[in-house]
Amino acid sequence: MSATSLLPADAADAVLVGRLFDSETGGPVLVTLHEETLVEATGAAPTLSQLLELPDPVAALSRVSDARTWDLAAVVEASRRNGEGRETAPVLLAPCDLQAVKACGVTFARSMIERVIEERAKGDLSLAASIRGEIAEVIGGALTDVVAGSEKAAEVKRILQERGYWSQYLEVGIGPDAEVFTKAPVLASVGWGSEIGILPSSEWNNPEPEVVLAVNSRGEIRGATLGNDVNLRDVEGRSALLLGKAKDNNASSAIGPFVRLFDDRFTLNDVRAAELTLTVEGAEDGYRLDGHSSMREISRDPADLVSQALGRHHQYPDGMMLYLGTLFAPVEDRDAPGKGFTHKVGDRVSIASPRLGRLENTVVHTDKAQPWRSGITELMRYLAGRGLLGRGA
Repeated sequence: MSATSLLPADAADAVLVGRLFDSETGGPVLVTLHEETLVEATGAAPTLSQLLELPDPVAALSRVSDARTWDLAAVVEASRRNGEGRETAPVLLAPCDLQAVKACGVTFARSMIERVIEERAKGDLSLAASIRGEIAEVIGGALTDVVAGSEKAAEVKRILQERGYWSQYLEVGIGPDAEVFTKAPVLASVGWGSEIGILPSSEWNNPEPEVVLAVNSRGEIRGATLGNDVNLRDVEGRSALLLGKAKDNNASSAIGPFVRLFDDRFTLNDVRAAELTLTVEGAEDGYRLDGHSSMREISRDPADLVSQALGRHHQYPDGMMLYLGTLFAPVEDRDAPGKGFTHKVGDRVSIASPRLGRLENTVVHTDKAQPWRSGITELMRYLAGRGLLGRGA
C-alpha cells in the first residue's frame, strides 16, 4: 500500500495539518503536507489549538518557510510499526493536541435503534436478534424522516411511550437535546497506524466510523478529519451509566490522519455530504467486514451538534474535537449464528472518505495498548526546546 493511500483523493487541493513525533526534541510537532512531504508548521502556530484560533489558519500555513521536512513515505512506514523502535521514530500522532475530545451519540436513526436493542438486551448479544425483530414492527424505518426536537418527533415520542417502547436512546435521538459526552482526555487520542483498544472482558463491541470536527474556542468549525469512536456494546448495554467505561479506555479514541482545513474548496457542506466506508480484516481468521456510514442520513445538523456541545455553559478555551456519530451498527454474525459481530485482537480497521483520507488502526486489548504518552509535560518540553513558550503556548 502506497504512502499516499491515507490522503484525500484530491490531496493536491487540500490544506492538511497534523502532528508528528519529533525524535530530535522528544515531543510532538505541528506539520502540514506539501505534495508528499511533511513540513514543520510551528512557524504558523506552535499547536493545532492555537492555529485554529487564528483569523485565517489556511493563510498562516501558506506563509511557512525555511522549515524542517520529513518524507511522507518514511513516516508512514514508521507509523505502521508497533513495538520496538516506534517511540523514537518520526510517526504520525492524532492531529489534535490541547482540544477537549467530545462526542455525540445516537445521531442516526438506524444506529439509534441498535442502541435501543442494546438497552433491552442488557448487554447480552444473544438476545439482540429476537429483540430486533420484536421492535421492527413498532419502530422500523419510521424514524428516519423525523427531525430531532420537532413537533412530529414529540408525537412519535408520545406514541412510543404509549406502546411501552420509549427509551433513553430515543430521547436523545429525536428529542430536543443531543447526547454529548467526553470521549477521551486531552492528548489521549491515538493517530494513524497506532493500536486501538477494547476491554479484554468485552464480548460485544465494534468500531464506529465517524467524521470529527475541529472547532476553536469560539465555536467556529475550522476543519474535519476521521475518527474511530470504539464502542463496547455489552458494557453500555448493561447500563447507560457505564458510558464512561464503554467509551473512555486506553487507545479507545483514534483520530486522523490529518485535519483538512475549510477553504473555498472544502466546506461544512462537504462534511454534510460525506460518505464513509469501513473495512475490518481479521489477522488470524481471514474475516472481512465492510461497512458504510453516510452523513446525509444524520438526524441533527453538524452545526447544531457543535452549538449543543460548546456554548456559554460549556466553554473550551483550547477548542474541541467533536465526533459526530455514526450510521454504522453491525448485525452480521462473525462466529456462531446469533452472536453478531465483535472484534478480535489483531483486527485491522480502516475508515475512509474521499475528501478526508484514510484512518487505519490495529485492535489490541486495552491493557496492552500503547496510547501516545506525549502529555502536557512532553508538549511543554518540546515547545521550550523550540523557543515557542514565549508566544503564548
